[in-house]
Amino acid sequence: MALVKFPDSFLKITGGIDQLELKAETVRDLNAKLVSKWPQLSEDLDNSALSIDGYIYQEALLEPLNEDSEVFFLPKIEGG
Repeated sequence: MALVKFPDSFLKITGGIDQLELKAETVRDLNAKLVSKWPQLSEDLDNSALSIDGYIYQEALLEPLNEDSEVFFLPKIEGG
């Protein structure tokens, strides 16, 4: 199962849970499972970038997740 780690900004919604393990094939699948558990996370997930196994993605919905993947949610990177 993928290890999912949350930023401090998510902890109010998750009840202080800062990480958990979930089985998901893609980031889209992972997000759907997180939103089914915590519906209030939907907007935060949409406004987040991801680090999957050390690589940062801005748009990662179709990225595959492995059984041993580490996923970190990050504030979306913006610039000009």
